[in-house]
Amino acid sequence: MGKFAKWIGGGLGWAFFGPIGGLLGFTLGSLFESVADKAVLDQRGTTTGAYAMSLLVLVAAVMKADGKVLRTELEYVKKYFVQSFGHESAEEAMIMLRNILKQHVSVRDVALQIKQNLDYSSRLQLIHFLFGISIADGIIHPAEIKTIELIASYIGISTKDKNSIKYMFVPKTDSAYKILEINRNATDEEVKKAYRNMAVKYH
Repeated sequence: MGKFAKWIGGGLGWAFFGPIGGLLGFTLGSLFESVADKAVLDQRGTTTGAYAMSLLVLVAAVMKADGKVLRTELEYVKKYFVQSFGHESAEEAMIMLRNILKQHVSVRDVALQIKQNLDYSSRLQLIHFLFGISIADGIIHPAEIKTIELIASYIGISTKDKNSIKYMFVPKTDSAYKILEINRNATDEEVKKAYRNMAVKYH
C-alpha cells in the first residue's frame, strides 16, 4: 500500500462519518494490494489524508463544471500532487481522482467539512489552487468560476479575499489593484504595505 493510500486510511477518523466516508471503500479498493494492507493503516498524517481526499472531491467538481475534463487540467493536478506528496502518492491520487470524477458527491458537504478542519490561510491556498486548475487550458469557463465561487462561500472565504484571488486569474480592469486590495489612488507606502500583506497571506 502506497503512502497516499495510507494517509487516506489514517484520515478515517476525520472523514468516516462525513461526506467523503462513502467514497473511501470504492476509491481505496484499487490501491490496497492485500488483505493485510487493509488491516495496517498508517495513523500518521491523519489530517493530511482526509484533506487530500476532500481536495480531490473539490478538484473533480471544478474539472467537471464545464462538461469536459481536459488533459491539461489532469496534468496540472498531478504536478501539484507530485510537489506536495511525491511521485508515488501522486499516481495513487490520480487513480482516486478518476474514480471520483465518475461519481456524484455533495460539494457543499465536503466544503463544510473542510471549513471545520482547516485554518483560513490553508483555505485561501485551496481556492488559489482551484483557480489554477480552471485556467490550466488557457481559458476559464464561467461554469468553473461559478463552482469555485460557490466552494469559496461554503468554506468561509470572504468576498474580498475570494475576489483578490480570482483577479489573479480573471483579467479585469484595475485587477492589479483588486489583487492588492487597494484603490488606484493608493500612496507608494500603501502599495508597499499591500505587497507585504499579500506575501504574508499566500506564503
